[in-house]
Amino acid sequence: MAIINIGSVNIDHVYQVEHFVQPGETLASSDYQRLLGGKGANQSIALAKAGAEVFHVGKINEHDSNFKQSLIRDGIDCKYLECIESPSGHAIIQVTPSAENAIVLFGGANQEISENDIMKSLDGAKSSDWVLTQNETSCVEQVLTLAKDKGLKVAFNPAPMTDSVNSLPHDCINLLIVNEVEASEISGQTTLDQMEAYFRQNWSHCEVLITMGKAGVRMLKADKSIDVPAFDVNAVDTTAAGDTFIGYFLAAYSGHCDAKTALVRACAASALAVTKEGAAQSIPTAQEVDRFLAKYN
Repeated sequence: MAIINIGSVNIDHVYQVEHFVQPGETLASSDYQRLLGGKGANQSIALAKAGAEVFHVGKINEHDSNFKQSLIRDGIDCKYLECIESPSGHAIIQVTPSAENAIVLFGGANQEISENDIMKSLDGAKSSDWVLTQNETSCVEQVLTLAKDKGLKVAFNPAPMTDSVNSLPHDCINLLIVNEVEASEISGQTTLDQMEAYFRQNWSHCEVLITMGKAGVRMLKADKSIDVPAFDVNAVDTTAAGDTFIGYFLAAYSGHCDAKTALVRACAASALAVTKEGAAQSIPTAQEVDRFLAKYN
């Protein structure tokens, strides 16, 4: 059983700032780092660290091949991650002392994934495999439809949220993973209970995960809702918290772990991630998550 992640690889330019830059303001940064990031890459790393077999499908600039090697060292199969001439996707990230972040994203090579690339990556997939994708690459609709045509289970994280999400073939999705803001934009509702009612009526064909930061997570299954609280930790940087959650949850859930156990494990991994700076660099190992959870048993 494997997870085929058709997703972005970004180079993150991370700046530590006292507050987010305001219009017309020039603000000095107290620190700068150039790091591997992108929702796709982060989720692949989290999946691999959680113990899943992961194939990453995407594109990156040929001069950034060191970042591809980094993914390979993390245990990710990158035979479908192509090095090309176009500039890599990248993000300009501001991080404040309260661990909040603001991000400017450039798609770059991530927008050059083609239908042919997707078909090649899915050619040898088994019926037990999952396909995961986000909204940072080209051909998202083709990912959903081609995966569904092959009978594969599809997990979709519509981030960053755009109007295009509402026109995608939702019936191809088995698991929708959204945060509160994304859930509100899709549903047009403002409270968690209203969002749940909307998804139960309009997305009854799939399971839905709504992450709520410090408030935890709610999972909507056909017969019930499952609420799991977040762990209380001292947050330093929340940049990859959601990606860490997604990777750890899907690794456990696709391996036939029950939903509640998978949610708790994902919340623990996410909690550990926010205690460290950076995106991919903050994602904990399975052993670190085990030790963290042992304190609460």
